[in-house]
Amino acid sequence: MLKAARITAATAVVLAVTLILAFAAMAADDQIPSCGGFGGGSSGGTSGEAPAGGEGGGMMGIMFPLAIFVLIFYFFIIRPQKKRQRQQDDLMSSISRGDQIVTIGGFFGTVQEVRDDSFMIEIAKDVRVKILKTAVSTKRGQTQTQSSAHIEDK
Repeated sequence: MLKAARITAATAVVLAVTLILAFAAMAADDQIPSCGGFGGGSSGGTSGEAPAGGEGGGMMGIMFPLAIFVLIFYFFIIRPQKKRQRQQDDLMSSISRGDQIVTIGGFFGTVQEVRDDSFMIEIAKDVRVKILKTAVSTKRGQTQTQSSAHIEDK
């Protein structure tokens, strides 16, 4: 739930910055209506003439804030999500038999068997459960099953 709140806050910041940049670009390109044609004090040409080279500036005024929006969206939302997914994939591929793991539900267990999409873990003596690979939160370390069994026998 906290992650969703962070993404929502980041999205709100991105949208606010984009709107500010869009209005700034419009003001710089004189796209905001003004009263320059009234009052007889105009300096140059008739009021019906368009400014020279003004058509290209309108496209840049639209594309610049859009490009900024895409960059901010990429660096604050898409790139961190890809990094987290890559870390999760590395974690899943590194888990093998005998590793201690913690599930997203908070269960501690030792991996007994690795399957295509699931693990068989032992959460207590002679209590085995099957969990999906996506349910693994962290890997705690490897256990020495043979050496610990040898110590318990003594």
